[in-house]
Amino acid sequence: MTHKIALIGYGGVGQGLVEILRSKNDLLKEQLGHHFSIVSISDLKKGSIHHPNGIDLDLLEGTMEKTGSLLDYPDQPGLIKGWDSLTTIENSNADTVIEITYTDVHTGQPAIDHCKAAFKNGKNVVMSNKGPVALAYQELASLAKENNVRFHFEGTVMSGTPAIRMPLVSLAGNEITEIRGILNGTTNYILTKMEEGMSYDKALLEAQRLGYAEADPKSDVDGYDVMYKVVILANVVMGVPLKKEDVYCRGIRELTTEDIEQARREQRKWKLIGKIKKEDHRVIASVGPEKVANTDPLAGVSGAMNAITYDCDLSGPITLTGAGAGIIETGYSLLIDLINLER
Repeated sequence: MTHKIALIGYGGVGQGLVEILRSKNDLLKEQLGHHFSIVSISDLKKGSIHHPNGIDLDLLEGTMEKTGSLLDYPDQPGLIKGWDSLTTIENSNADTVIEITYTDVHTGQPAIDHCKAAFKNGKNVVMSNKGPVALAYQELASLAKENNVRFHFEGTVMSGTPAIRMPLVSLAGNEITEIRGILNGTTNYILTKMEEGMSYDKALLEAQRLGYAEADPKSDVDGYDVMYKVVILANVVMGVPLKKEDVYCRGIRELTTEDIEQARREQRKWKLIGKIKKEDHRVIASVGPEKVANTDPLAGVSGAMNAITYDCDLSGPITLTGAGAGIIETGYSLLIDLINLER
């Protein structure tokens, strides 16, 4: 059976998913019995195309390499061009909408409205945008349930590393009393470079040169990126309706090479830690730099890697390490959500 997909947004992550499907679709069909067909793509800058029988991914790839515009995809019977995002969501014959637009992390828009439209039209939503999940999880999850569709977003916390699905599925039956994690590769890279003797300013410039940090690094270095991920983990994994205003948040700007050296003498390392802890019938959530003992599994996570530890009452602490960003990795997180929809 074919699972039909509409892509809302067609930047690097969407193109990464297309590349994965081009190379893996036959294998997925053979191993899992799943066949995924992209029937719609709508992008604010690149245009839009829809074909109810599916878009030819080889033709799509060639078109994008040649002109960069979806409107140059070859005309054929049944092909429709020019739908905007909401028209695509409402009129496409897709089973699932993959929402990967550029979204304002402070408002969650336009992704929140895209999700609502998809649910009301009987379509599942898969996304990697953390803003909508952090800001409106309870509302969106309730709306999906009302319309008997699914809402999946594995890529919002650690990209293709299953930081959400692992605790929900593989750690089921445990009470998770604390979650601690290195959830931002940019800051972890900067702190690793500072351990090697670089100043904060030089380490930040290096991170920007390599593409780990944006020109305006505020979201990363001031901890806001991790704060949204903490809110998602609290709501989804711990079942606590936390809001971003409930999270104490501090970044790494104030750390100096002297602080790094002092930690080294104490056999510790500075890490930007996102934390959610159940304590005395309440939940405390925070983001901030911490001196982590060298014996802690999080201390050994260097460079742009991410890691997360779940403290469980039955299994004990479980630590998961992996890439927290990347076009192919995030594209893979979308694929995993699609596969789990089929499962």
